[in-house]
Amino acid sequence: MIVNLINLHKVISKEIEPPKCDRLLGISLIEAKDGQAIGHWKIEEHLLNANGIVIGGFITATVDIMMSYAITTLINENQTFSSINIATTFHQPLQLGLVEIEAKVQKFGSFISYLSTTMTQENQKTGEAISIMAIINKPTNS
Repeated sequence: MIVNLINLHKVISKEIEPPKCDRLLGISLIEAKDGQAIGHWKIEEHLLNANGIVIGGFITATVDIMMSYAITTLINENQTFSSINIATTFHQPLQLGLVEIEAKVQKFGSFISYLSTTMTQENQKTGEAISIMAIINKPTNS
């Protein structure tokens, strides 16, 4: 299978469209710079479970995406990253509507980085997530 890789640096600079996963979930990147990223998540009915709240896996996926933008602002074109671990804490259920997601790189290392994310809906903190990401040097073509 051939996958078209997307350069997140170009997404951040608005040169290209975001990945399909962002659009599928309804995520809009507002700003990403200096190890931080802010975005909006428009929650629509197709993201709700039978109880009328957002499925937890979708929440974790959205914060992982936003953390990807935050870490991208600190890596160079010869590096990439991969999530090692992610933990999401839910303070209250997410409903239909708009959620603000703010991701921050708390510690940027040459091999391992630590990130955090806060989610807010209607001025209420609804959840937090922490993640450990590996910084990976892309292979060189020799």
